Amino acid sequence: MTDPTQALSFGAAAADYDRFRPRYPQEALRWALDGLDAPARVVDLGAGTGILTRGLVALGHQVTPVEPDPGMRTQLGAATPGVTALAGSAESVPRPDGTADAVLVGQAYHWFDKERAHVEIARVLRPGGTFAPIWNSRDDSVAWVAKLGRIADLRDHAGNLVEKITDFGPAFGPVELAVFTHRTTITPEEVIGMLHTRSYWLTAQPHEQERIDRELWQLFATHPELAGRETVELPYRTLVFRARRR
Repeated sequence: MTDPTQALSFGAAAADYDRFRPRYPQEALRWALDGLDAPARVVDLGAGTGILTRGLVALGHQVTPVEPDPGMRTQLGAATPGVTALAGSAESVPRPDGTADAVLVGQAYHWFDKERAHVEIARVLRPGGTFAPIWNSRDDSVAWVAKLGRIADLRDHAGNLVEKITDFGPAFGPVELAVFTHRTTITPEEVIGMLHTRSYWLTAQPHEQERIDRELWQLFATHPELAGRETVELPYRTLVFRARRR
């Protein structure tokens, strides 16, 4: 069971979320939508501030973002000209039956009530349409990245879901998985700013937030791969799960 307080904690940090969170590699988005001609009708479910939406629009697709948090919807509208996010959730998508060629989800599938969401996503998709949850996951095989995660209590939802996701319910065919690697150049201040958009930090008590920040600054000041550097290369693995609507 997901924590609804954490699931809806991001709106208060919407501007920073949009500024600091990593983008999705275009090759990952192309793989998710393989076989669909542009412009495909895509629902971005749990759209947040529109990071995934803007990636899809850049590839020429017609995107309808759906997001429950009003703060995130406001930021999406400000950052994404010509696109208006609809109020809704994975369990109640404000779109007619069979009107989407694809439903994509960026960094949000782990918050869904899976049984209800799978039925609702299948309702919105046309037969043969694509459902694809996507995550940018830090590459914790790098020692300092692993330590960063331990300090900030960063739960690797994507890593856990590789084992958990085996199907999306009877309305969908087999699940495929592809992994794409990329890096983002970022300053220590920006790393910490990004971590301030994570649900754990946003819902932590002030003394815990102070502890996290103090240990993060110590990591950047003392770790041999980080000390004295103005920027660091933060490695990511983008995981894309994909299945077709029967």
